Amino acid sequence: MELVDRDLISIQEVRTLVKKAKIAQEKLAKLDQDQINKIVKAIADAACENASRLAKMANEETGFGKWEDKIVKNTFASQGVYEYIKNEKTVGIIGENPEEKTIEIATPLGVIAGLIPSTNPTSTVIYKTLISIKSGNTIVFSPHPNAKNCIIETIKVINDAAKSAGCPEDAVLCITTPTMQATSELMKHKDTAMILATGGEAMVKAAYSSGTPAIGVGPGNGPAFIDKSADVKLAVKRIIDSKTFDNGVICASEQSIVVEKAMEEKVVKELKDQGAHLLTDDESKKLSKFILRANGTMNPKIVGKSVAQICELADLKDVPKGSKILVARETGVGANVAYSREKLAPILAFYVEENVDRVVDRCREVLLNEGAGHTFSMHANDDELVRKFALQMPVSRIMVNTPSALGGIGGSTNLVPALTLGCGAIGGSSTSNNIGPLDLINIKRVAYGVKEIEELKGNKASSENQLLDSVGKDELIDLLVEKIVKKLV
Repeated sequence: MELVDRDLISIQEVRTLVKKAKIAQEKLAKLDQDQINKIVKAIADAACENASRLAKMANEETGFGKWEDKIVKNTFASQGVYEYIKNEKTVGIIGENPEEKTIEIATPLGVIAGLIPSTNPTSTVIYKTLISIKSGNTIVFSPHPNAKNCIIETIKVINDAAKSAGCPEDAVLCITTPTMQATSELMKHKDTAMILATGGEAMVKAAYSSGTPAIGVGPGNGPAFIDKSADVKLAVKRIIDSKTFDNGVICASEQSIVVEKAMEEKVVKELKDQGAHLLTDDESKKLSKFILRANGTMNPKIVGKSVAQICELADLKDVPKGSKILVARETGVGANVAYSREKLAPILAFYVEENVDRVVDRCREVLLNEGAGHTFSMHANDDELVRKFALQMPVSRIMVNTPSALGGIGGSTNLVPALTLGCGAIGGSSTSNNIGPLDLINIKRVAYGVKEIEELKGNKASSENQLLDSVGKDELIDLLVEKIVKKLV
C-alpha cells in the first residue's frame, strides 16, 4: 500500500497555484478600467444567480446557520458589494488635482491569499473575489476543510463567468487539498502580496506572523446598549433579528445586552414577549459549562445552531419550543465567564447596571476582555448620548438603531459593504476599515515642484521677493529711499 503525504501534496499544490496566479495577475494588470468592470459585473451576476444553490450547499456541508439567510448573504456579497464598488476608480490614474499639481495612480498588489472560514464560506469567497479582481489582483483561496466543497463550487461559478467576460485564466484559484501546512505555505510564499484573513483568532495571528502584509479580523464581542430614550420594542426586535440571522454566525452580531436598572423590567418583558427565553440560574450554569470548554475556548458544537439544537445538545429540557434566543443574566466578565465572550449562536448575556456611566464601564470591560476594535451597538434617540458612547468605546464601528450584524457589514447602514471588518491597532489589525477594493491597491503619486529651495530656506532673497510680492515695486523703492535718508540724517 502506497502512503500518500497530504502535507507535501498540499504544499506543492500551493506553489503551483501561486505561480499560475502570478502569471495571471500580470495579464490582469494590463486591462483597463472598463475591462475590469465588465469582469466584476459578470462575477457578481453569476454569483447572484446561484445564490440559493450555493447557500444550500454551504448549510448542508457545514451544518451552520440557515440556508435562507445564507441566500441573503450571498446576494449581499455579490450585488450589494458590486453596486457599491462598480463606479470606483481602481485602475490607472484614479485622481488628479491641478491646483495641488498631483496625480494618483493605482497599482495592484499582486497575488492575494484569501483565507475562508466555515461560518460564511460562499459569501466570503464571492466578496473577496470581487474586491480583488476590481483592484487588479488575482486571488488564491485557502478553504476551511469543513466547507471545501461549497467553496470550490462557488469558485467554479465565478471562474466560468469571469472567463466569459475576458478575465485571464487562473485569476481565481483554490487549494483542493487543504491542510495547515498548505495555508502556511500560501501565507509565507514570496509571491503572495497580501493576506485577507477571515477565520479564528489563531488563524489571524498566524497571518500577521507570516511576514507577509495581512489584513485580519479579530473576534467580535459587541455589547448592545438599550437606553431609556429608545423605542424598546423596536430595539429588542432589531437585536433578535440580528442575533437569529443565520443563527448568529456573523461576528458583528450582538453578544450581550446592557441596560440601566431603571430599564430592566421593561426590557425583560419585551424580550419575553418577542420570543426570548431567560434562562433560570440552573439552566444558565448548565449551558455555561457546555459552551465553554476546559481549555477556555468556545465549544464549536454551538456555532450556527438553532435554540432547539443547542437545548438538545446541552440537555436543557424546559426551554419552551419556538424560543428564538437564549438570554442569561450575567454580572461578571472574563476569559472564564462564558456569557461575556463571543458566542456565534443565538445566545446573549444580560447585564443590568445602576446608571449610564456604569453602562459605559461595563461595555468597555466586555470589549477589552474580547472584541476590542470590532463593533458596539446602541439603541437610543439621544444624539448627545450617542456621541458620549462613541467617544469612549474601543471599537471601529458603532451601530445605532440597527441590527448590529447587518449594520456592521454595511447591509443596513451606509458603511462599506464588506465581510472582512478591520479592528484597528487595538484589535491587533492593520486597519479599522470595512475592507474594499481601495484597501487592496497601492497608490503611486506624481507631484510637480511648487517651491524653490530659497523659499524653503527662508533666506533674505526670499524675504525680499515676498515683500516685493506683497507691497509692489514702487512701494518697495519708497521704503528703501526712506531708510537711506534716515541713515544719512
